[in-house]
Amino acid sequence: MGKVSVEQALAKAKSHTKKGELAEAQALYATILKAFPNNKKAQQGLTALGGGQRSAAEQGPPQAVIDQLISLYNQGKLAVVVEQAKELTEQYPTSFVLWNILGVANKGLNKIDEATNAFRKVTQLNPNYADGYSNLGVALGDQDQLDEAIRAYEKAINLQPNFHEAHNNMGTVLRRKGQLEQAINSYKKAISIKPNYIEAHNNLGVALAKKNNLREAIASYQQALSLKPDYAEAYYNMGNTLKDQDKLDEAIDAYNKALAIKPDYAEAYSNMGIALTDHGKLEEAIEAYNKALAIKPDYAEAYNNTGNTLKDQGKLDEAIEFYNKALAIKLDYAEAYNNMGNTLKDQGKLDEAIEAYNKALATKPDYAEAHMNLSFLLLNTNRLSDGFAEYEWRWKTKERLKAKRYFSQPLWNGKTSLKGKRILLWCEQGVGDTINWSHCLPFLASQAQHCILECQEKLIPLMARSFPNVEVKAENRSLDSKRDDFDFHLPMGSLFQHFVSKISSSGKADAFLVPDPVRVNFWKKRLHSIGNGPYVGISWKSSNMKRSRLPNYAPIFELSPVLTLPGITFINLQSTDFDYDLAKIKNDLGVSVHNFDDLDHYDNLDDVAALSSALDLVVSTHNALPIITAGVGTPTRLASWEQSSWNNILFSPHGPHIRKFQKNTWEPWDGLFRLVCQDILLDIAQ
Repeated sequence: MGKVSVEQALAKAKSHTKKGELAEAQALYATILKAFPNNKKAQQGLTALGGGQRSAAEQGPPQAVIDQLISLYNQGKLAVVVEQAKELTEQYPTSFVLWNILGVANKGLNKIDEATNAFRKVTQLNPNYADGYSNLGVALGDQDQLDEAIRAYEKAINLQPNFHEAHNNMGTVLRRKGQLEQAINSYKKAISIKPNYIEAHNNLGVALAKKNNLREAIASYQQALSLKPDYAEAYYNMGNTLKDQDKLDEAIDAYNKALAIKPDYAEAYSNMGIALTDHGKLEEAIEAYNKALAIKPDYAEAYNNTGNTLKDQGKLDEAIEFYNKALAIKLDYAEAYNNMGNTLKDQGKLDEAIEAYNKALATKPDYAEAHMNLSFLLLNTNRLSDGFAEYEWRWKTKERLKAKRYFSQPLWNGKTSLKGKRILLWCEQGVGDTINWSHCLPFLASQAQHCILECQEKLIPLMARSFPNVEVKAENRSLDSKRDDFDFHLPMGSLFQHFVSKISSSGKADAFLVPDPVRVNFWKKRLHSIGNGPYVGISWKSSNMKRSRLPNYAPIFELSPVLTLPGITFINLQSTDFDYDLAKIKNDLGVSVHNFDDLDHYDNLDDVAALSSALDLVVSTHNALPIITAGVGTPTRLASWEQSSWNNILFSPHGPHIRKFQKNTWEPWDGLFRLVCQDILLDIAQ
C-alpha cells in the first residue's frame, strides 16, 4: 500500500466513522496497520473506536445488514424495521447505528417515547455523533420537552457547527417557546450555511409573521417558492400571513394554490374557511370546513372553526355542538372552550360561559384572550374587582400587545402616593375609549403634583378645555425609553380599576366634557337656519366595522320607527360611510337627514362636541358618538346589545342624561327602536 493509497484509506475510514459504519472503519484501520504497524493515524483511529480487540457483537452488524434495514425503511416498511432492529440491538447492543435506525423508524410510526429512548441510547453510545443529538432534539420537541430539545440541538451544533438541519430545527423549537428573535437567528444561520434551504426560508417566514413582521414573512415565503414553485406549505403559510393583514382575497388565492398542489391539504381548507368568514362569505366558509373534515374527520380545529362561523350566522346551538365535537377529539382544546364561552355568553347563559372560560384557563393558564373575555363577562355582571384584575391580561393578547408602551419609570399601582409626583396617562385604544376613560381624570389629577395626558392629536382641543389642570399632549412614542418628565405612568384602561369606588359613590354622573361655547352658539344658529326643532342627531355604526363587532350595530333601516317620527329635524352624526345610507333613507322613507358637509365628523371632534351640545337629543348605537354626546350633557339614547363585551362600566357612556335600551342576541333591532321612539315621544310631550 503506497503513501497515497494509505491516505485514501485513512480518509475513507474516517468517513465510515462519521457515518456510523464502525465495522468498515475498523477493518480499514486494521488493514493499514497490518501493512504499516507504526502508522499513528491508524492507531489513533482504531483506539477511538475501542481498539481492534473487540468482539463481533461490539463491532456491530455487517454493513449488508444495515443496508437491508435502510432499504426496508425507504420502502415504508417501518414496523418490519422496528422488529428487526430490536432483535439486532440484542445481538449488537453497542451499535449506535442500529439504535439510531430503531429510533428513526419508531418516530415514523409516531412512537415518540420509544424513539426518544432509542436516540438517548445513541448519544450514550457515541457522544460525538451529531445526528444522534439532532434526532433526539426532534423527538423531544414532539414530546413538548422544548428546553431539553434545545440542549440536544446545541450539542449537535457544538459537534458540527455547520449542521444546517440542527439550526433549522432548533429555530422551530425556539419559535414554539415564543423566543422569536432567537428563532429567526437560528433560521438565518441555517440559510447562511445552505442558501437554498427551502424549509428554512419557509420557517423563517412563519417566525417573522409571529413577530408581526408581515412583509418580511411574505418575502421569505416567496423565496421558498422561487426555489420550489410547488411548495404547498409555503403557499399555505403565505395565506395565513395575508389573512392576518386582512388581505382576504389574496389569502384565499394563496390557499387555493396550496390546494391545487396538495388537494388533501385539510389545514388549507380550514384556514381558508376562516378567511371566507372574515370576508363575510359564511356559506362558502362552511363548505371549506366540510371539505377539511371529509379529508380529516378527527380534525378538532376544523370543528372549532365551523363553530365560529355558525356563531357568526346566529346558529348558536349548532355552534355549541361543533365546539363539543372539537373537545371530544381534543380534550385540552383551550380555544374551543373559549369560543364556547363566547357563544354561551351570547345566549345569555352567563354561569355556563364563566365555567367554559375557566376550563380554557385550567387547560392553558396563560391564555390571555380567555382572561380578557372572562373580564368582560365579570364586568358586565358587576363583579368589578375580579373583572378589572382579569382585564389587565389584555397586555398579553396579540391585539393589545402592539399598543403597549415601555418606559424606565414604573407603572402606578393605585396605592403608591402621588403627592409631589408627576404621572403620565397614555391612551391605548380608540378615541371613544380615550374620551370615556377621561371621565376619571380629575380623580387622578387631584392626587398628583402634575398630570400629563397623551392622547390622539384630534382630541387635544376638547381634552385641554375639559381638563384645564392636566397637561394634554399628542401621543409620541419616539422617546419612551429616554423620557424623564414623569415619575409614574398608567394606561387609560387601568384608570377605572383604581377609582371604581369613587365612581360608584359619586351618584348621578355629571357632564365632563366642555365644548367650545362659541362653536355651540354657531351650531345653534346653524340648526335654526335649516328648520324647526327638536333637533335629533343620529349615528348607527362605527368607523371600524370588523365582522366580530357587527352585532353591536343596527342597519340604518332598523331606525325607521325613530326616523319616521313627525316634526323632528334629523342631523347626521355618523362619522364615515354615510352618503349611501342617507340617500337610501331619502328615497325609501322620504326622510331627510341633514348632513353638514363642511363638518369633518371623523377628525374635527371638538366641533362634533359643540354640535352635539347644540342638539336636543341624540340616538345612536355603540360607538364614539354617544360617549361625546353623553359627556357634553346632551340627552342621549343608546341602542345596545345586551350580551356585548362593551356593556359594562368600562365602555358604557357616562353623562347625566343617558338612557340605555338593550336587545338580546336573539331579538331584532326594530323592537328596541320602537321603545326608543316611545321614549322620545314622552320627552316631546313633556
